[in-house]
Amino acid sequence: MEFKHTPVLLNSVIDGLNIKKDGIYVDCTMGGGGHSYEIIKRLSNKGRLIGFDKDIDAVKVCKTKFKDFQNVNIIHSDFKEAPNILNELGIDYIDGFLIDLGVSSYQIDNALRGFSINNDGKLDMRMNQEQDLDAYYVVNNYSKESLLKILYTYGEESNAKKIVDNIVEYRKIKPITTTFELKNIIEQSFPKSVIYSKGGVSKKTFQAIRIEVNGELKGLENVIENLIKMLNKNGRGAVISFHSLEDRIVKDVFKKSSMSCICPPKTPVCICKHVKLGNILTKKPIIADEKELKENPRSSSAKLRIFERI
Repeated sequence: MEFKHTPVLLNSVIDGLNIKKDGIYVDCTMGGGGHSYEIIKRLSNKGRLIGFDKDIDAVKVCKTKFKDFQNVNIIHSDFKEAPNILNELGIDYIDGFLIDLGVSSYQIDNALRGFSINNDGKLDMRMNQEQDLDAYYVVNNYSKESLLKILYTYGEESNAKKIVDNIVEYRKIKPITTTFELKNIIEQSFPKSVIYSKGGVSKKTFQAIRIEVNGELKGLENVIENLIKMLNKNGRGAVISFHSLEDRIVKDVFKKSSMSCICPPKTPVCICKHVKLGNILTKKPIIADEKELKENPRSSSAKLRIFERI
């Protein structure tokens, strides 16, 4: 299956990064290279792009796509290792970074990857195919209490108890091996009237399991903070999130990084020694316009926030 992915909020990202032709830019989640390609087009030979992706399929595609560019480094790694790897490359400061937290169309549409509720395939959901933990293990081996915590925390699923009860009962008989098996178990946890009226009742559970498998929220706050610290003056960071948990983390990190003091409100004198790092350029997140929504319905939940270093 060909690795295809339509970059979300492409024009807004490129405008927001305000690319300097001789700058150093980091695409933390290259995917199919859509955002990266528009960045590298705007760089001179003195400029540089460093791209990360933990999906080896994405890395292979991008290495082919950018083979004629001498100023592109493509690295097979979780972007949360980016600050350390950049330091190892001798890069202490950058002019911009992009983090696109979405799952690529290739990953969703490829039944073998087990991300989609619409394509039957084995329970997998690993973005990095080299890691051991997959959705099969989570669904069939996690304790009832752990599954409840995941669904409540990562899926914000109000019907988590019934879903987990059904999963636990089902796996007593046989392991749950496919996405459609799991989807059917989830749907059986809801009244038929709710399924018909709400549509995809499995989405929250699939999201929660995917986040657990890939550790998507672990270390996210820390890596954004560190990348902001690496920005040169007037350098910019852009982050695209797709659900409220991610967006809340991005919003909070940007807010904290834009404040001169983070002491409790009633503290008479500032004692936190916190240093303001920059300004938030997006009072409200940028979302897809009608044209993009028609061309790429998966952009409907995307939110872009941009930060500028001072």
